[in-house]
Amino acid sequence: MKVKTKNINDYTIEINVDIPWTEIESDFEISLRKFSKKVKMPGFRSGKIPRDRLLGQFQANIEAEFLDSNFQKYYLTAINQESLSPVNKAEVKDIQFHMNEDLSFLAVFEVEPEVKLPKLKKNTLSVQRTDYVHDDQDIEDAIMQLRKANASMSTVEDGAIEGDYLVCTLQKLDDSGVAIIGKKFEKQYLRVGNGSFTDNQKDKMIGLKPGGSARLRLPVNQDGGDADYELTVGKVEREVLPELNVEFVKQINPNLDSIDSLRLDVEKKIIENFKERSKTAYERDLSDALIEKTNPSFAPSMVEYYLTNLIEDVKKQNSGEPLDDEKVREHYMPLAERNVKWYAIRNKLIDHGGLEVSRDDLNAEIQRLVEANTSSEKEIRKFYKKPSNKKKIQDDLIEELDRLYPDKIEPTFETEVKDIFYRAGQVSVVRKLKQMHMDKQELQNNV
Repeated sequence: MKVKTKNINDYTIEINVDIPWTEIESDFEISLRKFSKKVKMPGFRSGKIPRDRLLGQFQANIEAEFLDSNFQKYYLTAINQESLSPVNKAEVKDIQFHMNEDLSFLAVFEVEPEVKLPKLKKNTLSVQRTDYVHDDQDIEDAIMQLRKANASMSTVEDGAIEGDYLVCTLQKLDDSGVAIIGKKFEKQYLRVGNGSFTDNQKDKMIGLKPGGSARLRLPVNQDGGDADYELTVGKVEREVLPELNVEFVKQINPNLDSIDSLRLDVEKKIIENFKERSKTAYERDLSDALIEKTNPSFAPSMVEYYLTNLIEDVKKQNSGEPLDDEKVREHYMPLAERNVKWYAIRNKLIDHGGLEVSRDDLNAEIQRLVEANTSSEKEIRKFYKKPSNKKKIQDDLIEELDRLYPDKIEPTFETEVKDIFYRAGQVSVVRKLKQMHMDKQELQNNV
């Protein structure tokens, strides 16, 4: 097999494949024998038709069946011979073949572009690292959220106040104020202002009692359309917060025994959350800086694949409600292109960093998953026996190793980091410092 490779651009490759008849003759004979067993010809038993008679009448059909049965094998042999890894389905053209002649064809496909890591000078990258700090009000707000999450609802007979919920019927009206048949919605819940979408009309709702009514202008779709509705109140429900006492503390966490211990526990979780937010934001900013500096090309098919899966996820999260695929595609296209670029850079960084996951690491991670879900041990172990699923967990572990770049990988360039504290909506630069993460030659770590 002779294969000539031509680079159309950074991500598109054309291969010209020529296979001598001597290399495919045996496959052709197999196809001929299979065909002879399927065809019927007067005077001959199945599979006993003379070769000349069979070829004289059905040669074109046999050649077509031969190609149908064997072409994929020849194509895969060609790309493996050239160590190519297509990321999309190849466009095959100019197939030339007849019995006793060589087989030739052209195939065009996309591959992951080769990423060239830039040579960086001192302070080439400048990123911002935000440290989120908390105060007593953050703790009190978090405790209030816990109380709200454990609140009960009480039916009240007095007029509704801000924050109450109206259990009501909504009758849609036409432009002249006449009720539209078939557009009456029972047992709807509307919150009276307090940050809800009815905030601008809460004055019409405050004071309403069971049996009371009001006309509201409410949204009917995500594009900003709205319509008039007649609201009729069935009942008014009011949120009742639990008392902040030891009983409530025990309800939240049986291991805590006082309000002060709850505050300390909440503060600990806030600190952990803020630390993770800071880390995530820093990693994102640094990866964006690397993307901007490297600016790798990408195969359009990879972006399309990413978008297709993303749109499916969005549809699932939208509870089956219809979506405009083109609008979703347009909205997420920049994200898809960004992530595909980062995927290419990340893989290059991993290669340079020499990151790998041992079999022991892999088995330990599977064991961790089993211990966290003991009731599903059999299903988990069966799932990760499949090579593609095992590859996924390997990638996840590499990602985790890669996130620890200062400790796991030899530093490779110098970057300027601005450390800032963020609190109460105010950002101020506390200090600038230079952190050695990288040498001046090329990147070897991932973020």
